[in-house]
Amino acid sequence: MKLYPLKFRPWLRTMVWGGEKIAPFKGVQTDITKIGESWEISGVQGHVTDVAEGPLEGRSIASLVQEFKGELVGNKVYAQYGDEFPLLIKFIDPASDLSIQVHPDDAMAQRVHGPGQKGKTEMWYVVDAEPGAYLLSGLSKEITPQEYVRLVEENRITEVLSKHMLSPGDVFFLPAGRIHAIGKGAFITEIQQTSDYTYRIYDYGRLGLDGKPRQLHTELAKEAIDYKVYPDYKTHYTPAKNARVELVSCPFFLTCLYDIDSAVEVPVPDSFVAVICVAGNGTLDALGQTVTVRQGETVLVPACAESLRLTGKLKVLTTQIP
Repeated sequence: MKLYPLKFRPWLRTMVWGGEKIAPFKGVQTDITKIGESWEISGVQGHVTDVAEGPLEGRSIASLVQEFKGELVGNKVYAQYGDEFPLLIKFIDPASDLSIQVHPDDAMAQRVHGPGQKGKTEMWYVVDAEPGAYLLSGLSKEITPQEYVRLVEENRITEVLSKHMLSPGDVFFLPAGRIHAIGKGAFITEIQQTSDYTYRIYDYGRLGLDGKPRQLHTELAKEAIDYKVYPDYKTHYTPAKNARVELVSCPFFLTCLYDIDSAVEVPVPDSFVAVICVAGNGTLDALGQTVTVRQGETVLVPACAESLRLTGKLKVLTTQIP
């Protein structure tokens, strides 16, 4: 069986804060309401995505990594991550504010949750933003762990968080340990390590889908938080037409933006390349195959492809393991 550019059936996740934008954005029909997240490609146990079409239809990303190894993900990537697909790619649509939260790094995840567990470093690309939409990222003033606990107990933790008004195209990098929350009215693409460890700090007294108060993780978050204050939490870049624009480069992923209206060649290194279409439509050519790509779709190009070609009027994010 030969590999080809792969599309996956997303896992649509109902959330108490979920909105109504994901289904029309992706052009899918669903009876699910309050979709908070669309997991585009996921190797997270219990939520593994399957191939949507072609000879490999129905095969999970986990089974493909096990069978094709470096041919699919890259030899260097397979040597580092083994049979685990190393990235989780999502669209997020909050109709109300998400909880204030933080994620552990790899060391803490392994210490708390067991050997081999991963932390969660992530990034956000703002696809769209309603007037007044914002997000919280990082501390606006220095606090101690003891002050953090007091602020949580007094329901005042938002007073020390940095607030960012949003516009489409904004980018935020969130290393593990950074307090954050997405506000209502934002529509975001998230790229992250394959991990679902979230420590919820504050949730506005909201009840979950089961009608019970949502669990908080005050003590775990206290240990996970990076208490430093940084001068700027937003990622700045210069847009360019028909060219590769690097957005985020970290040990866990390299993400670039292509805003094109003519054909562009994209190199494929010793890593898969996930192509996330955030606007427009066109075609993707790789491994002798031509596939359509449209807003809301994500295509996984195997590492055995030497290059890929994008054609049309498209705005896409590409992400890979550096």
